[in-house]
Amino acid sequence: MNERPVATATVLGRVEAVLRTVDLDCTCRARLDDALARFATLEARRQARRDLSEARHQRDLIAGLVALLADLDEVATDEPDASVFDELAHLFEDVANAARDGAAALRGLGRR
Repeated sequence: MNERPVATATVLGRVEAVLRTVDLDCTCRARLDDALARFATLEARRQARRDLSEARHQRDLIAGLVALLADLDEVATDEPDASVFDELAHLFEDVANAARDGAAALRGLGRR
């Protein structure tokens, strides 16, 4: 999985820190605070959709890899081409990596 973008809360915290230094009247400050709160909500939803999409992508990837692993049924212990075992081992590693990435995406959803 690609590295997650900077968390919305982190960016929002930076923006709010800068805006606290700006002298605004009460009405303007309230409107700005409301806008920032709405933005944070929208960003959280967007990230949740991204995480769910990523989990589904990893699931589909795993399904494809498992289909390729069906070749394991055609392999014998006395396989003349030993590289077949290494290729199949890589498929298992790819499944593990996709599972780890899918789990991370779902954990991201669970933290919301």
